[in-house]
Amino acid sequence: MFTGLVQAVGSVVSNEARVLIVEVHGPIVCEPFELGESVAINGCCLTVTEVFSIHLEGKGIEESGPVSLTFELSEETLLRTNLGALAHGHKVNVERAMKASDRFGGHIVQGHVDTVGAVVSIVPDGEFIVMRFRAPAEYDRYLIDKGSVAVNGVSLTVILPEQGEFEVALIPHTLSHTNLGCLKAGSQVNLEFDVLAKHLEKLSSNALRHV
Repeated sequence: MFTGLVQAVGSVVSNEARVLIVEVHGPIVCEPFELGESVAINGCCLTVTEVFSIHLEGKGIEESGPVSLTFELSEETLLRTNLGALAHGHKVNVERAMKASDRFGGHIVQGHVDTVGAVVSIVPDGEFIVMRFRAPAEYDRYLIDKGSVAVNGVSLTVILPEQGEFEVALIPHTLSHTNLGCLKAGSQVNLEFDVLAKHLEKLSSNALRHV
């Protein structure tokens, strides 16, 4: 499980034959990555299949050398996410799976991307940026004002949802510490809607069938 608080922005090394390699560095690599570990890349939960570390002599723990992580992409992942479109040099949001002892600062993010959406508009608002997204119409029922949504793995608050579109307000920190600051109109993003809303819908529909 993840929280939607991105820990690093990684760079795509290669993405060929359904094998994605991402390079990460900084504090996120201080605790060694392990084979089989779950890592969210742009909000999509992937399994680490190979780890390659570069040790930099004389560097402290906060300046550890970069680590290359290898992931295998399933057909379902390619169909439901934007990972298949990634190319060398593209920036991706990286979050390691939550520990039981961690603070829960975002919302429940499973890493199970529902669909790909698109940026409709980007409007400056002082130091903030208001970004509007479009999702397929069938997901509109999961969008509620002040509810939660994960965009490229970033936990955000929904504003003004209407007919499959919604807005989010991005603060400078989010823009500089995630890849959302790289987006432009038309960019594709991974969307995961609130799992609590999905469970409530399922339970409600089952109950209504027995009324």
